[in-house]
Amino acid sequence: MSIFLDENSKVVYQGLTGSQGRYYGLLNKEYGTNVVAGTNPKKAGTDVEGIPVYATVGDAVEATGANVSCIFIPAAGVKSAVMEAAEGGVELIVAITEGVPAHDEAWFFNKLQRDYPDVRLLGPNCPGLISPGKANVGITAGHIAKAGGPVGIVSRSGTLTYQALYELQQKDIGVTTCVGIGGDPVPGTSFIDCLAAFEEDPDTKAIMMIGEIGGSAEEEAAQFIKDNVTKPVSSYVAGVTAPPGKKMGHAGAIVSGGKGTADAKMEALRDAGVKVGLNPTEAGELMAEIVAGL
Repeated sequence: MSIFLDENSKVVYQGLTGSQGRYYGLLNKEYGTNVVAGTNPKKAGTDVEGIPVYATVGDAVEATGANVSCIFIPAAGVKSAVMEAAEGGVELIVAITEGVPAHDEAWFFNKLQRDYPDVRLLGPNCPGLISPGKANVGITAGHIAKAGGPVGIVSRSGTLTYQALYELQQKDIGVTTCVGIGGDPVPGTSFIDCLAAFEEDPDTKAIMMIGEIGGSAEEEAAQFIKDNVTKPVSSYVAGVTAPPGKKMGHAGAIVSGGKGTADAKMEALRDAGVKVGLNPTEAGELMAEIVAGL
């Protein structure tokens, strides 16, 4: 499924009856998201402020036509929740939960790739995604996102996802879609997945990419940009001052053996023609310059 949300996105919240699922499910419904159902096998037949609760995602899909799932299930249950959603028939699974065991992530990532290739997984340990003015799935604050394009945002860092949205809003720059892919070692959706989608989207004229230390995702994204992306890109990579061997924030944000440093990532991005800021505000200013020249 596409990373873009619209009026056809019908969302079922796995964990709607829990405190976090209830809070964000209702908040996103208030934003305008078409939240059609929740799940809890022990509370099937009840509702949460008018949102019906079903035993399983499959039941919710059959009754409501839901095509997106948002997971607010404790970490130990995320593996089964992801598979329940895929087997239930949704096209996009947004897993918000942090602390999911890496071996679980690797297992269900590969299971989906093999047996459910048409199902997109976002996360785990991510803020979700928002297409401003259309729909919001996850924990991003809707009021900091300006609708109307022309910028697409993809970020590994949750907090910096919000700052990127806010920086652009302060400059009166709208966003087509903002995707927080999460910082775990095995993300369901990658930088490259989002870059490819933004490249193909006619409403997205420029791209903002927020990376961080650890792994090689940013270098791989830089090569993809160099080879495949025609639209201008601005970027920021968090963790310039991070010492080697220390985890900074996310499970995937660790520099090992001198690899995965912010400097190396920034160099790769600059080599691909990306305008790289030294802080989030500068990245926003660079994007403002890009937009002014469109």
